[in-house]
Amino acid sequence: MPLVEPSSYQPPSFLRNGNLLTLWASKLRRLSLRWEPFFSTVRLDTPDGDFFDVDILPVRPGECSSRLAIISHGLEGNSRRKYMRGMAEAFREAGWDVFARNFRGCSGEENKTIGMYHSGETEDLHQTVLFAISRGYRRIVLAGFSMGGNQTLKYLGENPSRIPSCVEAGIGISVPCDLEGSAKLLDLPSRRIYMEYFMSTLRKKIRAKASRFPGRFDTTRLRRIHTFQEFDDLYTAPLHGFASACDYWRRASSLPVLADIRVPVLLLNAADDPFLSPGCFPRELATKSPLLTLEIPAHGGHVGFVGPNPDRYWSESRAVEFVEQVLPVQA
Repeated sequence: MPLVEPSSYQPPSFLRNGNLLTLWASKLRRLSLRWEPFFSTVRLDTPDGDFFDVDILPVRPGECSSRLAIISHGLEGNSRRKYMRGMAEAFREAGWDVFARNFRGCSGEENKTIGMYHSGETEDLHQTVLFAISRGYRRIVLAGFSMGGNQTLKYLGENPSRIPSCVEAGIGISVPCDLEGSAKLLDLPSRRIYMEYFMSTLRKKIRAKASRFPGRFDTTRLRRIHTFQEFDDLYTAPLHGFASACDYWRRASSLPVLADIRVPVLLLNAADDPFLSPGCFPRELATKSPLLTLEIPAHGGHVGFVGPNPDRYWSESRAVEFVEQVLPVQA
């Protein structure tokens, strides 16, 4: 598959800056679409005694089509975020039912176990795929944003033989596939605005966990934590069986397994994304891989592919276009 550089994406003339595009898409996008008449929520119980919630948006209410897109959000996001809603509607308009996943503890209710979610966690995605198959879906594509994109690509590549044959394509948008590089980039003082945004909600979750599991969490340093290095060393790594933050980043990254993916994949990362390190642009791999399409728009920020129509961003149209290009037509 090709290395697409430059991309066809052109942002509005007043938004040719990665930070501006990131903030505009996050804070100023106004969607006219309303999910309420269409979606329902299913709670899936996990083998370890926990749960996660999935929003279901069919093309036709009360019916199931044969085609499904499973979409995963980013760090501290949820299924109702604007980028999730926009992508879901793009696939629905193209005739795909949609499952919009919530990571554990991200749907408005604390999860039950001491752990949370992390960038390399893929079992919940696998369970979602198996649930979809049990509902009768026979053609499935996976799409993920940022952390959800890393989970999606890692899932497809870490153990390809377990991926059901009905999973036919993957899409990752604004994916920190080199977690170590991106974490260190985001630890810089110039990225402080983003870190404080993430830490404000992560601190609340740690305090809530500490109250439910007394003696299991050290909260004395919580207020002074301002970087992923500090947070992941103190919480993410020990909670999920990693030796350190660096061990977590290296083992959870999707970059080492991209070459092992056996379905067509689109990795869409903007060159001016303030979250992505150079390692998140695997150009050499894309030129050699028959299945990986790496598209690098000059602009786009982080999940910020703003277009003239707020109901349909360029990245959403591009994702559907990619799927229609690479998947065989079936009657």
